Amino acid sequence: MTKIRYAQVGIGGRSQLFSRAIVEEFADTSELVALCDNNVGRLRLRVGWAGERDVEVKTYQDDEFDRMIAETRPDVVIVTTQDSLHDKYICRAMELGCDVMTEKPMTTDEQKCQRIIDTQHKTGRQCTVTFNYRYAPPRTQIKDLLMSGVIGNVVSVDFHWLLDTRHGADYFRRWHRHKRNSGGLMVHKATHHFDLVNWWLSTVPETVYATGTRNFYRPETADRYGLTQRGQRCLDCPAAAKCSFHLDLREYPELRRMYLETEQHDGYFRDRCVFGADIDIEDTVDVVVNYRNGAMMSYSLHSFMPWEGYIVTFNGVKGRLEHICQESVYFSGDGSVPGELMPEGTKIKIFLHSQSAYGVEIWQSEGGHGGADPIMVKDLFAPASVEDKYKRAADYRSGAWSILTGVAANRSMASGKPVRIDDLIHNLPDPDYPPMPAPTDPLEIVSQKSAAPEWFKKEVRDEK
Repeated sequence: MTKIRYAQVGIGGRSQLFSRAIVEEFADTSELVALCDNNVGRLRLRVGWAGERDVEVKTYQDDEFDRMIAETRPDVVIVTTQDSLHDKYICRAMELGCDVMTEKPMTTDEQKCQRIIDTQHKTGRQCTVTFNYRYAPPRTQIKDLLMSGVIGNVVSVDFHWLLDTRHGADYFRRWHRHKRNSGGLMVHKATHHFDLVNWWLSTVPETVYATGTRNFYRPETADRYGLTQRGQRCLDCPAAAKCSFHLDLREYPELRRMYLETEQHDGYFRDRCVFGADIDIEDTVDVVVNYRNGAMMSYSLHSFMPWEGYIVTFNGVKGRLEHICQESVYFSGDGSVPGELMPEGTKIKIFLHSQSAYGVEIWQSEGGHGGADPIMVKDLFAPASVEDKYKRAADYRSGAWSILTGVAANRSMASGKPVRIDDLIHNLPDPDYPPMPAPTDPLEIVSQKSAAPEWFKKEVRDEK
């Protein structure tokens, strides 16, 4: 069997998921042939890790990307760089004849998004966007319930995402703290959430209005905490003993090796002060979205909450679906499972006209991001021959439509006015979404207990 050849550009924390899948889980069908990064220290670490598994991988600096493609001839390039660089490598890989697999968000603004759309149309290459949240069992279950028509055509959504002061704070330490790098949380983080709503409702956004600010991660908050003699970074900060947000990279083996011991190669500090005056992303945002199918959404993101997770409700012509999901507390690289589902804090409840409300048993699985990561990885590197009725796999179209809500939110916050998606982009086809109940469906009452189907039980068993 001919193996699929992969090259990977960007060797930060999230990149390990893909390297590990190729080298360990799917080595029979996949081969990691090259790594590319701007930090020679991290390249050496990843090559050493691969060598311990008897895998030889060539390495290239970030300015040697074209030479890497010519010399190693990958079939697919995996892009896990800083968000603002995604378009550079996605487009160049497709121009050089490779398919692409990229982490979310696909890119950070409308100009870069248009470049990817145009390059894909020109080259015809495949660009896969890895939306792991679609694969989390409870999120797939919500799609199943909505497709069943249990609450009929959905006319509005209330969606509130909470980042706690461990995970949420971490975005204000890293490169994400500047919009030029990440697009802010409306693009980097909320792309997950906006994609979920697009996919849950099988529609795309038309207009967006947003307001937002930085309420918590600012110098004034540090002053109120008495942290007046703080440094620019956590390492050896004079206020470390008094700061509950202090991060000592030396205490976390992965963070120490990957960042502290390699920072001399690129000057990147992983532990900037979360209250820095130079931060220019919001920590509090409210968004209103109107969709092509007539639905509306009210969305909020707060990144300094006491618990991690979300609350989402769907209002349909036959009733209402309420879903709350609580996730484990973590930050990237702390050694714990990221975003693991907290069963006791995850619930689904159905309210139908003229019936008693009832709870629905949650579909559960183990693993990162609510059990999504292992299921998604298998779909990426060993896709099933049977078509997925939920169409969870995503390409450049879903990648574009998801970020455009966040990009429009950024534009709206800057202008104070609603933003039309059609004014940002052109020549973007609709994604392939499953059919949903039509607004003209009869109003018969459907009772849907949503027991996990046999194919899903097998999918979960296979991951274990």
